[in-house]
Amino acid sequence: MASLPALSGQEVVRVFESFGWKSVRQRGSHIIMTKEGEIATLSIPNHKEVAKGTLRSLIRSANLTVDEFVTAI
Repeated sequence: MASLPALSGQEVVRVFESFGWKSVRQRGSHIIMTKEGEIATLSIPNHKEVAKGTLRSLIRSANLTVDEFVTAI
């Protein structure tokens, strides 16, 4: 399993956009993303560095593996 790099909130948004997720709104420091056909919504903190546990949880919610996410960076 690949290790997760340190990414900013904007970098994480760009990677999820490459998988078909779209930013629908922003409330405070969190960007909300949805995808057609998915029940889950992703709430990505727009911080300088997203915590590794938070990032791993977002990847799991998006039905991706860490390896898929890392290769898309």
